[in-house]
Amino acid sequence: MANTKNALKDVVWVGADDRRLELFENIYPLPKGVSYNSYLILDGKTALMDTADASVADLFFENIDAALNGRPLNYVVVQHMEPDHSATLMDLIRRYPDVTVVCNAKTEGMIHQFFHEDLVFKCQIVKEGDTLPLGQHILQFTMAPMVHWPEVMMTYDQTAKILFSADAFGSFGTLDGALFADEVDFKGDYLMEARRYYANIVGKYGAPVQAVLKKAAGLDIQMICPLHGFVWRKDLSFLLDKYQHWSTYQPEEKAVVVAYASMYGHTAKAAETIAETLVKKGCPVCVYDLSKTDRSVVLSEVFRVSHLVLAATTHDGELFEPMEYLLREMKSHGVQGRKVALIENGSWASVAAKKMQELLETMKDMQVVSPVISIKSALAPSQETELTELANALVQEN
Repeated sequence: MANTKNALKDVVWVGADDRRLELFENIYPLPKGVSYNSYLILDGKTALMDTADASVADLFFENIDAALNGRPLNYVVVQHMEPDHSATLMDLIRRYPDVTVVCNAKTEGMIHQFFHEDLVFKCQIVKEGDTLPLGQHILQFTMAPMVHWPEVMMTYDQTAKILFSADAFGSFGTLDGALFADEVDFKGDYLMEARRYYANIVGKYGAPVQAVLKKAAGLDIQMICPLHGFVWRKDLSFLLDKYQHWSTYQPEEKAVVVAYASMYGHTAKAAETIAETLVKKGCPVCVYDLSKTDRSVVLSEVFRVSHLVLAATTHDGELFEPMEYLLREMKSHGVQGRKVALIENGSWASVAAKKMQELLETMKDMQVVSPVISIKSALAPSQETELTELANALVQEN
């Protein structure tokens, strides 16, 4: 049975929710699932905005057939070639052999990379600023390279004032019967998933996102239709402000994330102790055990806050792996401009703080706050004063 939703009377969501997938891109946990969004414009000519993942193919094609209601499919616009949005492209062409594939030159090359078959199809290559009239709707194409693949483009509907934004402005999480962000408690229930999606999927590409935001500023956008997550028709300034913060690596709020990598609980105790001290000083704090909490969650929290406390033990003469993994993720995703306090632990020849500092030095504008706390095996009673001193230094840092 088809399951379509109307973004506008003649713009129909034909995507699907996926609650079964455990790991997005086989790495990021999906406790709330994910949606694969595709949109069908019904005008003098019909145009499908991207396809969908193979896992939801049956429902996806049911939705298209129901929305078309016997009409031909004239165009499919391919904005992004990642398989969660293009895996069903060849099946679509087989079902609608007269369809024209609209894409840019880089995308055309990727189509042939992903699909090694002799299927012949019509292709219309577009470049920056080109338009495609469908009738009343006029589609204008804008290139968005490295948000987050080199072939990505976005499509602006000049008539409906819709930005079809590819992977930008998306979120983890299923739609659960809704379509619009204003139909749910987005800030309470989905903002963390939107931030986690941005930080892990797009986070490395702040400069290209800034370029897209500048292009968007020149358009009259009344609705944003991303390839994952909710459609935005209200409070667009909230979403754009978040992207402004995230893409410039500016914290959203003055708060502290305490992240620790502990083997037997002694480093964890030091982390809990400084967290309690910070809370008593009125500082918002979140504490994460890196051996339990997925790195994608902690990375998204690093994007949110201004200050970090990193506590780790030495393991086999190296930095304990969970902390090393987090720091390498931070570097890979462009994290910068944070104040960081360090706590190390080692029964002998401790190198954790040194290793953490070396990794932080590979990032931009990461300031280590003094003093660095060094624990030998277990936190000594006298060191609680050092932790208080470190907490004071963090609170005083702007």
